[in-house]
Amino acid sequence: MNPREIREKTLEEVNNNLLAAEENLRTIHLQLVTSQLENTSALKNAKKEVARIKTILREHELGIHTLTVPDKEIDGEDVK
Repeated sequence: MNPREIREKTLEEVNNNLLAAEENLRTIHLQLVTSQLENTSALKNAKKEVARIKTILREHELGIHTLTVPDKEIDGEDVK
């Protein structure tokens, strides 16, 4: 996923993508350790994906690029 696609997502979706990317990285690392990984470049790509998502989250924290934050409803009222 390229940075433009990540920036178009909501903050919640980006956080979910980060969790999935980190889980994928752990799986690939486990496969590498147990000699089950055939495509060794997958580890490099997984690390880059995690770094890319973390960079975009940091940009959001610093206000460089903002991600959309979904409005939450509590008891039928919008909370912003």
